[in-house]
Amino acid sequence: MLPAVPSQYRQIFLRQRPDGIPQPEHFGIRTVPMPELSEGQFLVRNHYLSVDPAMRGWVSAVGNYSTPVPLGAVMPSYASGEIVLSHHPDYEVGSRVMGMLGWQEFAVCNGSEIKRRIQDKDEPLSLSLGILGLNGFTAYFGLIDIGAPKDGDVVVVSTAAGAVGSAVGQIAKIKGCRVIGIAGGAEKVRWCKDIGFDDAVDYKRAGFSSQLAALCPNGVNVFFDNTCGAISDAVMPLLANGASVVVCGTASVSSWTPWPMGPRVERHLLVKRARMQGFLAMDYEHRYNEAVICLKNWLYKGRLKHREDILDGLEGAPGSIRDLYRGDNAGKRLIRLVA
Repeated sequence: MLPAVPSQYRQIFLRQRPDGIPQPEHFGIRTVPMPELSEGQFLVRNHYLSVDPAMRGWVSAVGNYSTPVPLGAVMPSYASGEIVLSHHPDYEVGSRVMGMLGWQEFAVCNGSEIKRRIQDKDEPLSLSLGILGLNGFTAYFGLIDIGAPKDGDVVVVSTAAGAVGSAVGQIAKIKGCRVIGIAGGAEKVRWCKDIGFDDAVDYKRAGFSSQLAALCPNGVNVFFDNTCGAISDAVMPLLANGASVVVCGTASVSSWTPWPMGPRVERHLLVKRARMQGFLAMDYEHRYNEAVICLKNWLYKGRLKHREDILDGLEGAPGSIRDLYRGDNAGKRLIRLVA
């Protein structure tokens, strides 16, 4: 039986505009009245909220692929939950959905926010925000469509112990590649090896660049880049002829004002006839079902492993983006609202 709908609920809103990585003080928690639903709307009770590195860019004053979140607005986020009221013919009470529902306990929707309907009753809702959600989609489309690895290729992945990087490495192994991970700390290096990476290196240790070079004597065919910065600088000289560089994230750069300067990549791309391309997983929304089918098949056959790092309660949300950039999480960071 579905729980009674309360007369009010809580939200996390953007209180101040951060300069760089959002801190807890940039967010506030408020209680708002439950609105009346109009025809064509439905109400989702959020069970899990996602925490993603991209959220730093969403709240930045410098626009990127989305308009900066307005001050006072609910913090956007992917979330998954259950429909508890509906005035929409296509969304039944009791259905489970994932979409851009925000950092809040309930979300009033009209259907445009929903990215996936979760039909499998045995599928934990948390998976729809991780390996069977945006992280899995990012790994799947970024590696297969943009990286396009071939059997026997050497694939290097930065932030390799993270929710995206760990999936990239495992998918590359499924595709017959040799996979080298770059991670921060001995525990994360061990995790990469535990899930099947051929090897992994700790970028925090002295001699990281030479260790990486020794593991790639014939060059790197695909570099899946989640960091930018010094880690990327160490990989670029190792590119093989015809290599692909997949730009997924720029986690190592805390601020883009002023614009950071560093080694130039053009010579590496020119001499090695390499290709460097960025992408956004949301560009592939029309193919999400394709990714879910493949990822779920690999997951249930034990070919994809994942970890979840769960904080309980809405109060854990304000500091969670900061914690991502400090590397405090071990796996996909989630905020759990419903036990």
